[in-house]
Amino acid sequence: MTSANLLRIVFVFLFLHLTIINIFAEDGEPVKKEDEINKKKVSLEYEIDAYYSNIGLYIGLTDEPIPDAGEKEELEIYRDLLYSSYIPRFLVLEAAVFPMPNLGVYLKDDANDFYKSTDISSNLNIVKTVTAGFEEPYAFSVFLGNVIKFTKPGEKQKQGNFGYMGYLISIGNYHIKDNELIDDNWCEIEWKIKGDRKFSTRDLHWSFRIGGKLHDNPHIKDVIYLSLRRSMLDLEEYASILKNSGFEYTFDVDSKTLTPLRHYLTIDKKWPFKEQKIAFSLTVGFVWEDAEKYTGSLRDKAGRDNFQVIIRPNILF
Repeated sequence: MTSANLLRIVFVFLFLHLTIINIFAEDGEPVKKEDEINKKKVSLEYEIDAYYSNIGLYIGLTDEPIPDAGEKEELEIYRDLLYSSYIPRFLVLEAAVFPMPNLGVYLKDDANDFYKSTDISSNLNIVKTVTAGFEEPYAFSVFLGNVIKFTKPGEKQKQGNFGYMGYLISIGNYHIKDNELIDDNWCEIEWKIKGDRKFSTRDLHWSFRIGGKLHDNPHIKDVIYLSLRRSMLDLEEYASILKNSGFEYTFDVDSKTLTPLRHYLTIDKKWPFKEQKIAFSLTVGFVWEDAEKYTGSLRDKAGRDNFQVIIRPNILF
């Protein structure tokens, strides 16, 4: 068993364990008093998702509690984070795993007959369309900056209900290309403003970041990128397209020549079910990669640009 397989198994076990705890937790569990929560300088938070799951250790660097932005307007949240960002007050250590991209790697490596059976054409594979878009199987990150939380009177705070602004350093030792693992010690450095505000009937997610990614593998180009993401869900506004949609766009350029290397664009639509408090989500989009993104043995033999369709069904809880 390779180290990559072992790490994936450990992560899957960890997140399944957390999921089971979350599902079978008693609904009647008393909520901690607000002053008790505010006194905590260290807390453990986690999120479970088919494409991005993580667990993070939040460490307060001062005696100040995590500020509560509640139901403030989005622009007010950005302003509050920006005005307070000159003095970092929180350190966050995070481990993240990307289940669906890992599934794509597994199917191509260990269930290749099934993987090939999902070919629609020479350039289109169903597994690849569902799992494309993530360039690594997992990541370890350190965030330094400011954090705010979101609570609503009468509702228990959901996991991962935070906003961030600051600097993030992420590392890993594998790269994913065409559902295959490639040895690559990479390091990513970025400045970001990110938030996940999740209430019982309304969710708002945003991420605006700029950064760079360095690769130890000489056949993968180092890049500088700009990334924008915003997504909304409103269980009470089923017919509203604006309140139940989102987008994500990332633009990579060669760090040396500033030549465009990658465009990543997705648009999603959600169909909420208020009574069940869930929503079905369908994300469609594409990834375009310049032929020069990879060199040597990793470059396409025909020397062509790569265009990959993305289709991601998901269920949001």
